[in-house]
Amino acid sequence: MGTRTCYASGRRTRILGTVRLQPSRRSVARGKVLVSGLTPWHVGTLIDAVPLNPKARSITFEVPDWRGNLAGQHLDVRLTAPDGYQAVRSYSIASSGPGTRVELAIDKLPDGEVSPFLVDGLEIGDSVELRGPLGGWFVWTEELHVPIQLIAGGSGVVPFIAMARRHKLTGSTIPMHLLYSLRGPNDAFYREELALLNEDVDVTWHYTRVAPQGWGAEPRRLTHSDLKAALLPPEGDTRVYICGPTEFVETVAEALGDLGYPSESIRTERFGGT
Repeated sequence: MGTRTCYASGRRTRILGTVRLQPSRRSVARGKVLVSGLTPWHVGTLIDAVPLNPKARSITFEVPDWRGNLAGQHLDVRLTAPDGYQAVRSYSIASSGPGTRVELAIDKLPDGEVSPFLVDGLEIGDSVELRGPLGGWFVWTEELHVPIQLIAGGSGVVPFIAMARRHKLTGSTIPMHLLYSLRGPNDAFYREELALLNEDVDVTWHYTRVAPQGWGAEPRRLTHSDLKAALLPPEGDTRVYICGPTEFVETVAEALGDLGYPSESIRTERFGGT
């Protein structure tokens, strides 16, 4: 079977998909880490696709000239229409370390321009353009010897999957906890893998709209008391990473400040529709 070149729709829609926004707590100096204009484009061929929930799937590419990436980095995906129109979107990378395989996890937005194609239209053997790895602010490596608290909203769990996998692979004994907030059980990413990783990374689930039968708690948005009960304490130089929709990230970051977490210990990444 030959390689098929993939194209984006030539129709411009009002909502173009999930777009990465700049971290809200990053200095100008740190911002220099991200210089995507100097990063070359690569060709990635789809070699595996696995459904994660009814509207999301993981997709793995073989990228011959990929130089590896750190846990927490992201990349750009570019699709080009026959008329020359291009659509570029940024996605967190679920894989990390050396090697030529790159795994993404895509949540399909109903009015998106790129995500529906990546979830429903991309076939094994298809090729897309990838640029990365990008970012050096929102990463974790085993050399960081402080307790790690991860807080995810919805598909914001993807970079934390990379961090949790790396934590397990390297045999790190540094405490790593994940608080995963999502609308309901059917919205979870990597549920089975997180259950297995729970022996290495402490995972707390939180539901905001629909809870599993017998859950024992009413679904609600995260409160200060929820955060205080679920998170590692601010003492001990705990490093906190937050990733999710803009409103979620900003609300949680503000609450952490109220609970005594120093602003310099918090790193955030946000995404939103445009």
